[in-house]
Amino acid sequence: MIVEEGTEEEAITRLSRVGFDNVLGYLKGGFEAWKNNGKETDEIKRISPEEFAEQFSETSKVIDVRKISEYSAEHVDNAYNKPLDVISDWVNTIDDSEHFFLHCAGGYRSMIAASILNSHGIRNFTEIEGGFNGIKKTGKLPTSDFVCQSKTL
Repeated sequence: MIVEEGTEEEAITRLSRVGFDNVLGYLKGGFEAWKNNGKETDEIKRISPEEFAEQFSETSKVIDVRKISEYSAEHVDNAYNKPLDVISDWVNTIDDSEHFFLHCAGGYRSMIAASILNSHGIRNFTEIEGGFNGIKKTGKLPTSDFVCQSKTL
């Protein structure tokens, strides 16, 4: 996870919220120090919710990495729910020959999932910046009817 200097503790808190509790440290000088030392880099294809709305069709495959209760409350129609906290259970079931869109609620968890997928050689996907919150704001995509999360537990 790459964060702005001074937000390292917040990043550790966010990582622990999604099940990554054993953070060993951080890179002094950040990503720029990594690049300046000639280290290998990679990129995740990321698009805005508006771009997603333009590219989305009824045949689009969408993977939602939010918790089951979040997904149950409301989701993009026909999206698959594959929670980040159990990614090790499903990462090897992904067919990389078929493109898919990836999102969470706001973009943090899906970016972590994207990094894990990349590390497994899975690259045929596009991550959606701003997650479901951004998707919902476009008002352009079919979603399930909202159900209060407390009713889904």
